[in-house]
Amino acid sequence: MNRVILMGRLTRDPEIRYSQGENATAIARYTLAVDRRFNRNGDDNNADFIGCVAFGRQAEFAERYLRKGLKMLVTGRIQTGSYTNKDGVRVYTTDVVVEDQEFAESKNASSGQEGGYSAPNNRPEPSSVGDGFMNIPDGIDEELPFN
Repeated sequence: MNRVILMGRLTRDPEIRYSQGENATAIARYTLAVDRRFNRNGDDNNADFIGCVAFGRQAEFAERYLRKGLKMLVTGRIQTGSYTNKDGVRVYTTDVVVEDQEFAESKNASSGQEGGYSAPNNRPEPSSVGDGFMNIPDGIDEELPFN
């Protein structure tokens, strides 16, 4: 099985190209900086920089919404390849082919700004009780799936 799940921040805006031909397909390339859980050997580099490529609708999504610094959750598969560069040297590549991508934090959190759009919340907030449980406000219980 070839399955990859990554969470990290975009290091720059995605690069978007379109394939040539009758049915032009969008191709987006971007790099995610993925933090390591722990640091071995005292290295200063605590992140891996992983190249991602998205095609079609996923690429169009990247073009429209992804920007440098956004925290993203990406699922896909690893794909390796190689090519010969202009100097005649064989170059080997490893990319994550994006199958799904989601925002991993709110727009406000990623931009560090307050005052952005947030969905209206007409529900009362649950209050915390001293025993670690929360009280459910009146009127919410009919929405609970286990009634």
